[in-house]
Amino acid sequence: MSDFPPIIVVSGGRGASGEQLVRTALAQFSNGDAVPVEIMGGVKTEAQLREAVTRAEQTGGTLVHTLVDAELRERMIVLARAHNVSAIDLIGALMLRLTHVLGSEPIGQPGLYRQIREAYFRRIEAIEFTVDHDDGRKPHELGLAEIVLVGVSRVGKTPLSIYLGTRGWKVANVPLVRGIDPPPELFQIDPRRVVGLTIDPENLRAYRSRRQRKLGVDSYTSYTDPRALYEEVHYAEQICRRAGFPLVDITERSIEENADEVIAHVTRRLAEPPPEAR
Repeated sequence: MSDFPPIIVVSGGRGASGEQLVRTALAQFSNGDAVPVEIMGGVKTEAQLREAVTRAEQTGGTLVHTLVDAELRERMIVLARAHNVSAIDLIGALMLRLTHVLGSEPIGQPGLYRQIREAYFRRIEAIEFTVDHDDGRKPHELGLAEIVLVGVSRVGKTPLSIYLGTRGWKVANVPLVRGIDPPPELFQIDPRRVVGLTIDPENLRAYRSRRQRKLGVDSYTSYTDPRALYEEVHYAEQICRRAGFPLVDITERSIEENADEVIAHVTRRLAEPPPEAR
């Protein structure tokens, strides 16, 4: 139990901005981390305001509020004064100044900034997830992916995954290598989220040959052998067909076209009942 009374962040939204500012201030003190910070989010009624004031009164705590609703903010100030509770208004003075500068009244909607930026935050989260689950990494987390791409090496799984990530999809990709069993988790997740990528073997050979030259490898290997490539592509396609994964042929198509087809497959299949329910 702390020796210090709590700081109670009161907000009409999640209280994230108020909490961040409080913790930023506390970090300037050597013993600041000993001060408990409590969050009371989603405050929309006077009863909730009274609850916060009572909590501060009983604990000797300090109220810090970021209430964008003008009536609630004013009521909080009045209640805090009546109960002799310290209350710091983090947003009121700024809102008043902006009203004067902009010549318009604030909307007064809690969490509006977060809502406006939601798409941006989702894209960042999706890209981070996609990079973290590239090339078969963390197979135990495949179930967290919204889309899983499978296919042979150099079929374009990584660039397509990253592109889908920029569009807000959490993507994982798993290489299919002839002679090596895919991770068992691939067949334990919802198959409606899995899409196989395939390619004409000759095109694949061109991509792999280019890759070898970049790496300074000129010797002939099975990596670019036409017959081995055909068998490798055929092997991957067989796995997808057996598992019920749709195939997208990426041969000489743009990444945008491939992404649209992958999304179409996943969204259409998710609209259908899962296999076990059919």
